[in-house]
Amino acid sequence: MKRWKMPTLMVVIGLMLGLGSVGIAGEMGAANVIDVTVTRAGDGTFRFDVTIESNETGWDAYADAFEIVAPDGQVLGTRVLHHPHVDEQPFTRSLSGVEVPASLDRVTVRAHHNAAGYDGRTMEVVLPR
Repeated sequence: MKRWKMPTLMVVIGLMLGLGSVGIAGEMGAANVIDVTVTRAGDGTFRFDVTIESNETGWDAYADAFEIVAPDGQVLGTRVLHHPHVDEQPFTRSLSGVEVPASLDRVTVRAHHNAAGYDGRTMEVVLPR
């Protein structure tokens, strides 16, 4: 029986699940959106609960924001993240009151890393109407 080393096993499992490198530093990007839940409020705006996995080391390298982006590239909402989440990975934060034009049925959510920019996995989500 072949014995797998843990990093190799994580990569194999990640590839089987379609997750790339399962968060191994530098393989997928510094800040990856890994889950999004969208709810529609009574006033027609939307709340986005966004889970981010980030390659963080402290104030020099951390996920510092996420954005809700229309298909044409227009930023509809931004949540600034004011501190590193080194010991809280992955982490979830919310953004409420996002106005999305009625003509849109989906948006993209992307995370920003203060050192690497927008280099990670994004997620397209269908809006509940």
